[in-house]
Amino acid sequence: MKQSRFHEIDLLPDESLDDFMNGRLKMIQSKVGYRFSIDAILLSEFVTIKKGDTVVDLGTGCGIIPLVLLLTKPVRYAVGLEIQEYLAYQANRNALMNGFSHMMGVVLSDIRNPSLCPASAEVVVCNPPYRKKESGRINPDQQRAIARHEILASLDDILNAARHILRSKGRLAMIYPVERLADLMEKMRRSGMEPKRLRIVYPGMKSEAKLAMIEATMGGRSGLKILPPLFEQGDYSIRN
Repeated sequence: MKQSRFHEIDLLPDESLDDFMNGRLKMIQSKVGYRFSIDAILLSEFVTIKKGDTVVDLGTGCGIIPLVLLLTKPVRYAVGLEIQEYLAYQANRNALMNGFSHMMGVVLSDIRNPSLCPASAEVVVCNPPYRKKESGRINPDQQRAIARHEILASLDDILNAARHILRSKGRLAMIYPVERLADLMEKMRRSGMEPKRLRIVYPGMKSEAKLAMIEATMGGRSGLKILPPLFEQGDYSIRN
């Protein structure tokens, strides 16, 4: 009889246990605080992973991006960097529960001063806050506020961290609002990362684009490939 790779993990009173990817992943999440969105899953599908790559996820939350990558792509080792201790605890338990604790580490650290060695990874991924600190209403829930607004890390902070972590010709993949795409691409170039792949996400066939997924190469040559558009949620859905 084949032994399940899932391990029993205790839940806190304010947490839920959700199945994802037809039960291939089980995720501990907060019932009312931060919960990952489809954006993280789309980014996981978009990023280029080569066999043996080490991946760092900036602001990993509950660890969904590293875990999807470990399940679906030839990642050698994944690191989730998270500043919030409670979310880092969730990510650690999710790695253990899904049988990936030997291939995934969680580092409690600030993106503005990442406690990772320079040039230590081939890939950096980030599903960052979409809104500037001073724009719009700040969610009263701290976890959600940090996820949505640049309270603890700005776009410049994220790019500086990626530049510190990436090896030469390494790749940074992000998902970002299209209204800020021009700023992102300009800042990537200033940081020595050349935009190479772009995919636009549309809510529907007759809707304006809302999000863009972009991948840049550290020290890469110019030349941008624009991939076919993605409508709605692509092939993915989240079942809670």
